This record gives sequence, structure tokens and C-alpha cells, in this order.
Amino acid sequence: MATTGKAAKKSVKKTLTREEVAAGDTWDLSSLYPDADAWEKDFAKLAKKEAGFDKFKGTLANGAKELLACLKFDTEVDRLGERLGVYAYLRTTEDQANDENQRRIARFQSVASKLGQAASYIAPEIQAIPAKRLQELMDDPVLKGYRLVLERMTRYKKYTLSKKEERLLAMQSEMAGASSKAFRQLLDADMKFGTVKNENGEDCDLTNSTYIEFLLSPERKVRKKAFEQYFDQFQAHENTLAATLSGSIQKDVYYARVRGYESARHQAMYSDNIPETVYDNLIDSVHNHLPAVHRYLELRRRKMKLKDIHHYDTYVPILNQIKKKQTWDEAVDMIMEAMIPLGPEYCDVLKDGLTKARWCDRYPNAGKQSGAFSCGTFDAAPFILMNYKVDVLDDVFTLAHEAGHSMHSYYSAKTQPYQYYNYTIFVAEVASTFNEQLLSQYLQENATNDLERAYLINRDIDAIRGTIIRQTMFAEFEKITHAMCEAGEPLTSKSLQEVYRGLLERYFGPDFAIDSQLQLECLRIPHFYRAFYVYKYATGLSAAIALSMRVLNGGKQELTDYLSFLKGGCSKYPLDLLRDAGVDMESPKPVDMALSHFESLVDQLNDLL
Repeated sequence: MATTGKAAKKSVKKTLTREEVAAGDTWDLSSLYPDADAWEKDFAKLAKKEAGFDKFKGTLANGAKELLACLKFDTEVDRLGERLGVYAYLRTTEDQANDENQRRIARFQSVASKLGQAASYIAPEIQAIPAKRLQELMDDPVLKGYRLVLERMTRYKKYTLSKKEERLLAMQSEMAGASSKAFRQLLDADMKFGTVKNENGEDCDLTNSTYIEFLLSPERKVRKKAFEQYFDQFQAHENTLAATLSGSIQKDVYYARVRGYESARHQAMYSDNIPETVYDNLIDSVHNHLPAVHRYLELRRRKMKLKDIHHYDTYVPILNQIKKKQTWDEAVDMIMEAMIPLGPEYCDVLKDGLTKARWCDRYPNAGKQSGAFSCGTFDAAPFILMNYKVDVLDDVFTLAHEAGHSMHSYYSAKTQPYQYYNYTIFVAEVASTFNEQLLSQYLQENATNDLERAYLINRDIDAIRGTIIRQTMFAEFEKITHAMCEAGEPLTSKSLQEVYRGLLERYFGPDFAIDSQLQLECLRIPHFYRAFYVYKYATGLSAAIALSMRVLNGGKQELTDYLSFLKGGCSKYPLDLLRDAGVDMESPKPVDMALSHFESLVDQLNDLL
């Protein structure tokens, strides 16, 4: 039919408001609180707990029963606080513009801060108990359930200063965060990146969040323009950014020296009881396998028909013509098929959580927090926030990833007492990336053609490269720059970039075109303001690959070992939990196995393409 007069209007898909989202597509928070009134009642109870800490002051060395009473009270307060805090936080993520939700979490944070101050005497008072008396208390059967809590607390005794000195350090906390705060303000508020035309010729804002989207463009000129325009801003502010990063590194070194740690890295790894050899083994193993990375980058260059390959060519899939749609229910079915090796109990609980039990907040809505996360609790369901899109295969992997976290929380809460259920970051990424490995294996085995299989293998390769290789490069940068500071070497824009340039040349290889702007990347990584953290991503995926192979190629015992790991919470130190599951992260073997798997995937991709 011909149109007359005015041109036909294009229909625009409008983002739903929170109120317009179907209830079945949202999470059901009733296992936390049925409504805001129920939350208010518990919040009033929590606020009254502050005064309860006073009665234990000065009594902790008197006897095991007195010490137990204090620890139990502290645990009960923390448990109630977790339930209240998680509910308040999750409600803010539904719609960040909702004023009532923002007020609720602000009120909670205020009370939580006061409770933290009221309980702050507990650790120092326990640490001040003479060693012989403390051992007598810890040996008392009454304190059996808190023995590991006490051991962990008293490990810090030799690095704890006098009350006066500790008070001075505590007073520095806001000042200590100044470098990080200045960096975030500059990066998120003051730096303006302008607009870039996308592959459709549309002017789109270039921001920190859209930068990677531009690097995924199939049009190379779009990727190149976004890369150069983005780093123009870092070049314009390089001295300021170098000063904030240098300040953050100096802060790490200062606090380690004040407390008597051997180094800033030693302090950062002490809490998880991880020897520094784990860090060094990771770097050495990655160095040994870098030729395979260089071979993959050359394969990528050839298959993309590029004269030379740059950093902005490494994010876009080699095969971008694979287009598939999968509804939420189809994604859940796909994941459940992939999880069959984990047994019927795991699968039944997870399927119920992803469907009828409504653990998940599924789709985007106006004001909703971006990205995805899992938020486990002791007394309620482990909730998952998603922004699921039916035409993005990566969102299926994201759902499998967050489901891994949630099942880790489910099993730990079901098996451990509250004080031992909350697992550490070092093991957190194992359960999530384990699920991604199972999903990838399942999809590759059921791919309908070589093109689809190659796409999935390419995705696996880039996941390993981004998580193990890239994060290890970051970890090596942190190691080198902190050592420079500890040796009294100046950390300037020039020296920081020289270190980073050397790492780029090593990790990307002699045939990779390293643009001068890329060495500025060391000034844009937020993780560097929380030093010696990123290596855990690399060790986590390495452990997940090793454990997934062990379960897939093993029998009942291998599955039992892995499920016991999920049930372990923090009842042991991270290395012990993983060792019991069948992987020894003190050995270089798991990282070597993961990187040998990477090499095999590169060979398979080369054969398929």
C-alpha cells in the first residue's frame, strides 16, 4: 500500500519501566522479606543491637563461655545485617532512580557503620590475650565452632600495632582513598570522549562503557577511530593519571611497611594464606606459553585478512556472521543439559531457581543496574541480576556463570554454619567459570556445523586470553611497579609506560602492531587501585578448566570432590579447598594444563578455518 502525505513513522521499542515488567520476569525477594514493612521491623531490631556489644568488653579472656557469647552475638548481628543489607541493595538495583530504595540502603549503611564501630574492639582484645591463655581458650571444646575464626583473627597479631597507632591508621582511611577517588572522578566525570559514527553511520557517544562495544564493531575504521579518540583523552591527562596511580602504589607500600609485612604483595596475599610462589608460578607458566598466544594472534590476523593486527582488532569475533536467538526458557534448557554431569540434585535445584523459584531478575528495564551479578545469602535464595537479550549468545554464558556462583552459595549456606559459609574471592570464580566450561563443551559437541563450532572455539580462546593471559600481564605490571616503589625508584608517566610497553611487547609478540597509545592503557585500569587482586581471575579460570576436565573425564569420586568444594564455603583456606577438590594451585600444573588446552583450541580453530 502506498503512503500518502507524511512518511510512515518507524516503531521504536520502548524500554519498560519497573512497574511494567511482568512479575514472572522479576526475582522473588520474599525469602528475604515479603515486603518493606517486614524489612522495617527487622531493621528496628538491628538498630537496637549496637548497645549489646558493650557488655562483652573486657571479658573475652575470662573464659571460653564468655568468649563464645561475644562471638555468637557478633555472628547473629552480622547474619541479620546481611539479610537486611542484601534486600536493601537488591531493591536499589531494580531501579536506581527510585528514591525510596536509595533512602532504605542509606539508612542501613548508617546503622551498619555504627555497629562496625561498636564491634571494633573484639579483634584487638582477642589479639591482646597472652598466647598461652589464648591457646587454652581455643582448645576448649566450647569454642570448637569458632576455632578457625579465632585462628584467622590471631594470625594478624604480629602485624597489629598499638591501640594508638591503629587509631592513627584508621584516621587515615579517607586520605588513603584519595588517589583512587581522584582517578574515578577524572575517568568517570571529567574525561569526555565525544562521539563516534558506528557501522550504521549513526553518531554514538563514546564512553568508558561503550568503548568495548565499538571494539566489537565489524567495521575496522570504527574500531580504529574509537581506539584513537578514546586514548587521546588519556594522553591529555597522562601526568595526572600517573600521579594518582603512583599515589595508590605508594599507599600500598606505606601500609605494608608500617605493619611489618615483607612487601605490599605479601600483605595483599596474607589474608587468603596464599604463598607468593602461586603468583610467580602463574607468571612463569604464562611466559612459557606465550608462543601459542602469538600464534593465535597471527591466525586472527590472517583469517580477518588484515595486513597487520592492532589491539583494536582483538575483541571482535573472527566469525561474526553467527546469529542465533534463544529465549530465556531455551537458554535455561541449554544450560541444564550442559550441567547434567553435575548430577540430578544440582540440576533440579538450579532449574527450579532459574524458573519457578524466581531467583533471577531477567530483563533490562528503565533505571536498572547494568551488567549481571549473583548475590548469595545465608537465609534466602541466591539471587541473580541479568539484563538478558535473546540475540546475544554471551548472555547465555553469563547466566551459566552467575548460576555457578549461586549454586556455590546455595551449597555453602546449606552445609556450613554462618561463620564459614561465605567463600573468598580466590575460589569464587572457580564455580562460575566451571559452568561456562561445561556449557561450552556441550555447545561444541552439539554444534550443527563447523562454522558454529569454530565460533564457539574462538569464544573459548578469547575467554582464556582475556582472563588468564591479560590478567596475568596486569598482575606482572603490579608486581614490577610495586617493587620499583619499594626500591625507591620514581613512578612517573614515562617510567610506568615504559614498564607497560615492555609487557605489551612480550605478551603480544614481535609481529603485533603496538600503537603508541596502547602503553597509556596502564593509566586506565581501575583494578590497579586495588592491587594484587587480578591474578585471582587467572588462577580461578585455570582451576575451573582443570576441575571441569576432571569431572567430565572422571567418575563418582571426582564429582563428589567437586560438590564438596561447593559445600566448603570458607571452612578451610582457599588452597586447601581446591586441593581437596583435586587441583593443587601451589603447583604450576593447573595453569599449564589450562594453557595447553588453549594451545589445543588454537590448533582446532586453525583446522576448522
